[in-house]
Amino acid sequence: METLEDVRLERVFPVSAETLYRYVSSPEGLARWWGPDGMTVPEHALDFTRKGPWFSVMENGEGQRFKVSGHVTHVDPPKSVGFTWAWHDDQGRRGAESHVTFTVTETDRGAHLVIDHLGLPDAEAAENHTRGWTSSLVKLERLAV
Repeated sequence: METLEDVRLERVFPVSAETLYRYVSSPEGLARWWGPDGMTVPEHALDFTRKGPWFSVMENGEGQRFKVSGHVTHVDPPKSVGFTWAWHDDQGRRGAESHVTFTVTETDRGAHLVIDHLGLPDAEAAENHTRGWTSSLVKLERLAV
């Protein structure tokens, strides 16, 4: 029987929930922090403000490109947005699909963000995504101060 893995990361940012929600849903906000440190995003259709397809191509310093795509499944501003996630192989075929939810709540210390990445295929994928999301969150923290 297949065992799927889940990842949960949480951070508090010193901004309003509305501001944080814009960072995690709008094309302008996402383009500024999407992808781990050292990666650029030369191509993307990152728009989590509406249901529908999305994709991004991340490129590392050596020119390696990594495409990921999915479909925005729900939009509930300024509280949450959810989307499917699947990496593409070198031939452009989508791999195993998982699901990500960004949940934003107001706290007395600022806006609280929870990233739930559910249904990853194995522990190695969960570890890789934990590292990737953690690095991306560092970039987001630099913006949200």
